[in-house]
Amino acid sequence: MKLFIASDIHGSAYFCRRMLEKYKESGAERLVLLGDILYHGPRNDLPREYAPKEVIAMLNSIAKEIVAVRGNCDTEVDQMVLSFPILSERALIADGKHRIFLIHGHKDLDATAAMLGEGDVLLYGHTHVPSERLTENGCLILNPGSISIPKENSGHSYMIYDGGEFSRSTVE
Repeated sequence: MKLFIASDIHGSAYFCRRMLEKYKESGAERLVLLGDILYHGPRNDLPREYAPKEVIAMLNSIAKEIVAVRGNCDTEVDQMVLSFPILSERALIADGKHRIFLIHGHKDLDATAAMLGEGDVLLYGHTHVPSERLTENGCLILNPGSISIPKENSGHSYMIYDGGEFSRSTVE
């Protein structure tokens, strides 16, 4: 199983386009979105080429390939224009090697991690900062960072999951 994992597009048509180019190049079977798809949020500056309607059209064109969870900036109105489910706060992908749990990360991060065990993976976004840590109970917690509004001098980043391994890359 090969997954392309990204978070926090925040309505950037430029970075959504770049992300989708990398997604197609990667040969991944699914695009995993960890929330905050269309709206930039009141705490963030407008991202490059802020154009949510363009993002909607790009993502809807591959709706059947997307697995997404709800971010703190995603609303019922967003779901009305997107052709794939975005309102679930949690999702699970199992590939025989790992149980991969998806959340946005703005709430319940530590509580969710505490329920997981050795070999499990918890993917989250929200912070806009890439991170990786292993919990005492053996759960790997990963954040791909933000594709459009990176923070703490991190790049515009995403992750690939392929054959049980995770790698991180950036777009510009």
